[in-house]
Amino acid sequence: MNRILFTFPGQGAQIPGMLHSLSQTFPCQTWLDKASDALGEDVMALDTEGSLKRTRAVQLCILIAGVVMADRLIQEKMVPDFVGGLSIGAFPAAVTSGALDFTDALKVVSLRGELMESAYPDGYGLSAISGLIEKDVRILINAVNTPDNPVFLANYNATDQFVIAGTESAMREVLEKAREKGATKTDRLAVAVPSHCPLLAGAAEKLSDAIKQLAFKRPAIAYLSGSTGRVLWQPDRIADDLAFNMARPLYWANAMTAAYERGVRLAVEMPPGSVLTGLAKRVMSDGNAVSVQQEGLNTVLRLGQRLKQKI
Repeated sequence: MNRILFTFPGQGAQIPGMLHSLSQTFPCQTWLDKASDALGEDVMALDTEGSLKRTRAVQLCILIAGVVMADRLIQEKMVPDFVGGLSIGAFPAAVTSGALDFTDALKVVSLRGELMESAYPDGYGLSAISGLIEKDVRILINAVNTPDNPVFLANYNATDQFVIAGTESAMREVLEKAREKGATKTDRLAVAVPSHCPLLAGAAEKLSDAIKQLAFKRPAIAYLSGSTGRVLWQPDRIADDLAFNMARPLYWANAMTAAYERGVRLAVEMPPGSVLTGLAKRVMSDGNAVSVQQEGLNTVLRLGQRLKQKI
């Protein structure tokens, strides 16, 4: 059916200067000023290398970059049929869908970052494992996980690509065992908190209290949940998805399969990410997936025009 999906990356995709790069690519000062006014600070100070060591700054930058680029594409008549985001990427997806106001998103993402930072200020994070099946990864995790040294399976990115969350020592042990088992790649990700596991349940409850105060609307564009792999239309379900995704496993592989089955043939990843593009390509055998960060705005717009011509 030649539908279009906008994907929004999660934490770990951040690049120093990412907001400055956007402002140099096309006019977007109105968005940046709106963000600065809402937060009571200059958002252009958030994308420095030093600032991006903090979870709050990273998440705000990813929110702003995603919303700004999605709006630019829509203004250029490239309107998506679906939007979906990984972890923090769910927030710019919700804004783009029309379910959540940008100003509200800024304030709640600021709180989200602070809650995650304060919950686990150091000694925790995320790591990726490629080349093993889920059963093997679970066995390795179960062999290491203890109440004092926890580690969990957090992201199901593909049938042979997973993310684990936990303490530094537990993750190191799992990664070592994974390499011994034959994993093709293991990486410590640039994320300082143990997302998408029970360790953040308390922080998620606090975020939920804040999100309940916001006004959500039925989205104009289908909102695809990275936590469940399902399309959500009800405002209360989208609010719940945003509040608790930090403490729930992510089933991104399921989300991409669902998008493909619903006719998506072009997945466009918002800046500054490119990882979701690779994951989408594995599913979309009859379609295309591109990263704006890698291919550039003009190339992405041309691909969208070609897809329209096939309809």
